[in-house]
Amino acid sequence: MSQALFILWRESAEALLIVGILHAWLRQQPETAARLRWLWVGVAAGIGLALLLAAALLGLLRQLPESALDYAQLGMMLLAAGLIVQMVAWMRRQGGQLRQALQAEVDARAGPGIAVLAALAIAREGAETVVFLYGLGLEQTSAGELALTVLLGLGLAAASYWLLQQGGRWLQWRHFFRLSETLLLLLGGALLIGALEKLTMLGWLPTLVDELWDSSWLLDDASRAGNLLASFTGYRAHPALSPLLGLALYWLLVAYYLLPARRAVR
Repeated sequence: MSQALFILWRESAEALLIVGILHAWLRQQPETAARLRWLWVGVAAGIGLALLLAAALLGLLRQLPESALDYAQLGMMLLAAGLIVQMVAWMRRQGGQLRQALQAEVDARAGPGIAVLAALAIAREGAETVVFLYGLGLEQTSAGELALTVLLGLGLAAASYWLLQQGGRWLQWRHFFRLSETLLLLLGGALLIGALEKLTMLGWLPTLVDELWDSSWLLDDASRAGNLLASFTGYRAHPALSPLLGLALYWLLVAYYLLPARRAVR
């Protein structure tokens, strides 16, 4: 639940940031009331699109034979890990230009165009959230736990957005994104480790060495603290060699892929 809560919090806060930028800019423009109505139409449409995507994905997966569900889960885990790296790189390349880019888009669009811009932005965040949550295996949770996770995630996002709008007295957007990017990349590594372990269980990937070491005396990944660390970083008390090599390659690729983004921000 902690992984899903983090994803919902982060993605909802990013969506709120985009809507907040659009709202603040539109309030300064002529025909404010009419443009704001189109903005809220777009927000509602974006939420609807995200919900339709979630329903379509879950409906499609329910049609799969039970033997194919492991492969679907594996694909979603790999896709989610890749999307995390792509999303972090995109946010870093945008840097402080996100506000200006959105404002330029608004200036170039009429009322319906504003609705389309907002809908696509919200639907994009929603689509990423659906993929991430399915990759985390949240479809296996009960409806009540899922509803509670969604409510808590949205509540945390709203509270974070309010703090971030207070002129940086308690929390700044720059710090928020740096912290959440680090946690996202760690989570991407954990998803990759889980996917590689599935591949070894399916016999598609050799373990090379079944157990490199035993660090359970220091921190057991079956304990509460160890399980939380394992969920966010891919920590294993008894790691096999091939998943660990995959994780090392992941971090090398992350460093290489994000270097151009760092230079772009500077």
